[in-house]
Amino acid sequence: MIRNRKLAVALTAAAVAAALSMPAHAAFFNDGEDQIEVLQQRVLDLSQSATNIQARASAEKRDLTVDEMEELGKINDQFEHTELQIERLQQVAAMAARTAVPQPARTQPTGQPQVRGDDDDTQPQAQARTQPRPRASVPAQPRSSDVGKWGFRNEGEYLRSVMAACSRGGQVDPRLIANAPTTYGQEGVGADGGWAVPPDFRTNIVTKVMGEDSLLARTDQMTTSSNQITVPADQTTPWQTTGGIQAYWESEGGQKTQSKPALTGLTVKANKLVALVPLTDELLQDAPAMAGYVNRKAPEKIDFKVNDAIINGTGVGMPLGILNSAGTITIDAESGQSPDSVVYQNVNNMYYRMAADSRKRAVWLMNADAEAQLPYMKFIDQGSGNAVPVYLPPGGISATPYGTLLGRPVITSEAMPALGDAGDIIFADMSQYMSVVKAGGIRQDVSIHLWFDYDITAFRFVLRIGGQPWWNTAIERLNGQTSRGFFIKLGARA
Repeated sequence: MIRNRKLAVALTAAAVAAALSMPAHAAFFNDGEDQIEVLQQRVLDLSQSATNIQARASAEKRDLTVDEMEELGKINDQFEHTELQIERLQQVAAMAARTAVPQPARTQPTGQPQVRGDDDDTQPQAQARTQPRPRASVPAQPRSSDVGKWGFRNEGEYLRSVMAACSRGGQVDPRLIANAPTTYGQEGVGADGGWAVPPDFRTNIVTKVMGEDSLLARTDQMTTSSNQITVPADQTTPWQTTGGIQAYWESEGGQKTQSKPALTGLTVKANKLVALVPLTDELLQDAPAMAGYVNRKAPEKIDFKVNDAIINGTGVGMPLGILNSAGTITIDAESGQSPDSVVYQNVNNMYYRMAADSRKRAVWLMNADAEAQLPYMKFIDQGSGNAVPVYLPPGGISATPYGTLLGRPVITSEAMPALGDAGDIIFADMSQYMSVVKAGGIRQDVSIHLWFDYDITAFRFVLRIGGQPWWNTAIERLNGQTSRGFFIKLGARA
């Protein structure tokens, strides 16, 4: 019995030593650390959920309901169980760290590694090494949907609590204090009190700003923790014979010709975009209506400003827009073309000036009045000499018009120039537009002082964003007279 126990201890020590001597021991410790981090995050979530339940009851000046007390009990049980799991993992990690000194392998003359007991009984050490290392699993637990809302049921309730706390003599909702990232500073200024927007509500606004109708969602988007980002850019083409990396045909034994990359630094600054939203006290008292108002208006204003900057931005205090980029190609109007018209030759010339590999990603950006011109486009059949409609569907005028032009989607925007002006139609590969968004997304502050005498509370949304096209020049072709690009605009037709 004693011999078997000593043998088991020896085998365990050998297995640990073998595992620690292998390159995979780092992964062993990393797995343990990852499990501890997951469990620690669960503890924080459980604590947050319990705090939110109590804070909600305190804000409503009532005792906990039976369901809330039952939920708190379950949360407490999970909290204690999770803490025990963390403690066990930490103990195992501590023991492993203390024994993490690799020992030289002991082998018999035949090369068979063995572990020797008191009575010279042996066990191949390789067996211990070949046993699969079990990976401790962290059982999934449902994450409370209330965690990200800090105990508030909706945005209306949150904003109303902020307004009440900002009012002179108003009561501060305990949910604001419990979740404040800093200590409470000055009554009447929510920003000084450290009241941030609950994450779930903030995400709602960001999702709407960067949704399907937003041009920002179509760009090559990056996130930065600083106020700007600088990235290397290679603006050489595969057929370019000078500058950048080159390939050469060489004879056998001949000296090889060298080349090197030609990179430029592209710096984009994150500019500040602000939406100032005034809400009357009466509107704030009606939580559902007020939440709907903020949810609708703030994203609409921010989204339009972002779209407008991507199209028309000057690059000074805002992103550089497509129309002001040196790399955007202009297609001139046809000879004798009527003012404010769109003809088949316009869109055909724009399509074929797009870089070939970008045509499958490009979209048509149009003023709505320019889109209305599409059904009138015709081309002349060279065989019959008849004018053939271009944009009408097979079912004729009774069927729904196409949502595509030359196979690519048509998107209208109020940010586009007026019909007949340069740029009222753009053929664009938006993946070639680099946008930069400050980490953290939209920030919100609140103040009652701006329009105090009007009983209006001001909510301020701030988004740090920048952008510009990746290419600042057109692409010259190897064999051809016309250049190619990623952004093609139709010229003025006056």
